[in-house]
Order: sequence, then C-alpha cells, then structure tokens
Amino acid sequence: MSEHSSQSIPEIGVKELASLIANDLDRSIQLIDVREPDEIAIAHVDGFTDLPLSQFQTWSASIHTDFDRHAETLVMCHHGMRSAQMCQWLINQGFTNVKNIRGGIDAYSDLDPSMARY
Repeated sequence: MSEHSSQSIPEIGVKELASLIANDLDRSIQLIDVREPDEIAIAHVDGFTDLPLSQFQTWSASIHTDFDRHAETLVMCHHGMRSAQMCQWLINQGFTNVKNIRGGIDAYSDLDPSMARY
C-alpha cells in the first residue's frame, strides 16, 4: 500500500457522514473502516466494513469483487491519515467515487457523546 500520487483526495465531514448514513436506505454507500480490531472494539459506527491496514494482504486481492468501484465509498480511521492512504490506494485501483472521512472516528465521537474516545 505504498502507492503515492499527487492527486487530491476528496473529503467528507462527520456531520455529512451521519446524515448520509441516516438517509442511505438502500445501502448504496460503501463504508470502510481501516482501523485495527482493538481500535474498532473501543469505538465503531454501524454499517462499516472492517479492513484493517495491517491485514492488507488478506483482503486486498478481493477488493474488486467485494466492492463496487463506481459506488460512493467512504473511508474512516482514527484521525484521517490511514484512511487517506486507503483512499489513494482505492483511487489507484480504479475506484471513482472515494472520500476520506475528515477527522475519523475521533471527530465522529463529537456527534455521539456516548462513544468512547481513545
């Protein structure tokens, strides 16, 4: 996952994310969380597929069969750095509608005071 490009990665804020999740009745948005299992155990948002970056070799070969490369795909991590890496990788794999979740789960916890922070 060391592919780099100068291409700018679109971002989405957590308030917009919460609204999209609430209104995505047909589940057309693909949600990916690249945090590690111990992080996801602390705090998570329902509906995300867990693809820990440390397990890249396990899931990377099936990314095109598991996900639609033209569907809106939102990627989250703790603060937004690892998810930006994943977004860039997905773009390099031909995904056409990828957005990084700005601030990650840490920012999302501001919307949900019951969510644990770490």
